Amino acid sequence: MQQNIMISAIANHAEQHGDKIALRGKDSQLTYAELQAEIQAQQHMWNGLGRQEQPTIALALDNHPAWVVLDLAALASNIPLIPLPFFFSNTQWLHAITDAGVDIVITDHPELFEPLLANNIANQTQWTVAGKTLTQFALKSPAKAVLPAHTAKITYTSGSTGTPKGVCLSADNMINVATSIAEATELTSNDIHLNVLPLATLLENVAGVYAPLLAGACCVLLPGSDIGLTRATGLDIQKLLNALAQTQASTAIFTPELLNALVHQIEAGDQLPGSLRFLAVGGASVSPALLKRAQQASISVYEGYGLSECASVVALNTPALNKIGTVGMVLPHLNVSFTDEHEIVVSGNAYLGYVGQTATSSPQLYTGDIGYIDADGYLVISGRKKNIFITSFGRNVSPEWVERELTISPGIAQAALFGEAKPWNTAIIVPGKNSTTEQIKATIQSINHGLPDYARITQWLPADEPFTLNNQQLTANGRNRRDVIWQHYQQKINALYER
Repeated sequence: MQQNIMISAIANHAEQHGDKIALRGKDSQLTYAELQAEIQAQQHMWNGLGRQEQPTIALALDNHPAWVVLDLAALASNIPLIPLPFFFSNTQWLHAITDAGVDIVITDHPELFEPLLANNIANQTQWTVAGKTLTQFALKSPAKAVLPAHTAKITYTSGSTGTPKGVCLSADNMINVATSIAEATELTSNDIHLNVLPLATLLENVAGVYAPLLAGACCVLLPGSDIGLTRATGLDIQKLLNALAQTQASTAIFTPELLNALVHQIEAGDQLPGSLRFLAVGGASVSPALLKRAQQASISVYEGYGLSECASVVALNTPALNKIGTVGMVLPHLNVSFTDEHEIVVSGNAYLGYVGQTATSSPQLYTGDIGYIDADGYLVISGRKKNIFITSFGRNVSPEWVERELTISPGIAQAALFGEAKPWNTAIIVPGKNSTTEQIKATIQSINHGLPDYARITQWLPADEPFTLNNQQLTANGRNRRDVIWQHYQQKINALYER
């Protein structure tokens, strides 16, 4: 099992340069020797629980060295771990906890989880990890979930539906990616990686923690508020730029929206720290025009592509092999092929299965993305086969989910949601009979309260006419024809983002 590669690498670094800083937080730091000791202490604590079976643990922490200690201790102990992002709604948290059969919830925000778990708490304890006070909630007899053998991590995507599936990954899955990333980006022990994205995001977890630690580098883990990020969409780019400079980060991972803000800031006259040598951007498609502007602003940015079911990164541009308009070269541990419909099929590192499955049905993953390999060997993504879109903050949104919520209201007859590669979502609304503008606004506001913020409707436009078969905006079975609706309203929608 490749968990040993990760743990062995840390032990090796601890032995060879134990005083080197491995993790640096706002108010604490751990050398490699201290990191190894913290991992072992946490393993000992979990082993002392007296359980016949290993628990399944959910983790809800801000970015902090303690997050990494718990994550690695779980990996070393063969304990399935479920990271819970703070941009999830309460409903999504509960779904993940129930779906995965979680026994223990560990958090640094007990005030959020104590009322949520309520009568399901068997006992509650507090202890300190890496200088951080944590609360552990042991739950009453959770229903055990069926998990594929060797499940090390269960990642729930950013909400493709109200109840997203849990993707089960092995240690092998994740370390395969981390090893390829470390090699492709030429990470060394001199690198400093600023963890910008939440660690509950698989991309940051694997490429932003495992890869640097394999190389003996340093990870800087600060709360979102310290680097200008709040919840799913709040951004203070000046704080983020200051954090890059103050930490002297050499590597970081951004979403397209963060890159867009950074480019604007540099174009306005701010200075990019000279230490930043590799800025990866992923999570959603990136405009080639934005990448060219970044290049002109001397930002060393490289686009990549990945999926949770492949344990994150599949392809990546690098300084040696970089081509704007592509997502880079496929990583060496993977193979890519294409169906007759040009759907991308990835093999070589497929996930174990979803929660509830004992194993995947095929070692090949049909991605739902359309693309091709160009003449120079770079992977190009042409579009998405299904309707799920990805915001510029890297959050998955299923439009049918939000539209369903909208049309439950009698004031809204039909709705179509758009937000691909945008910072927020726009809805085209067909009003219900006798519905007023104010009633629609109130309905949207009410529905937004029940949605995670990346799925909310920020702007809306009244439809010119209902979606029908006659105007080809509706299929015969009553589904929206999104391409036709988009073509009709494209200019009006894009104008909203240009204000």
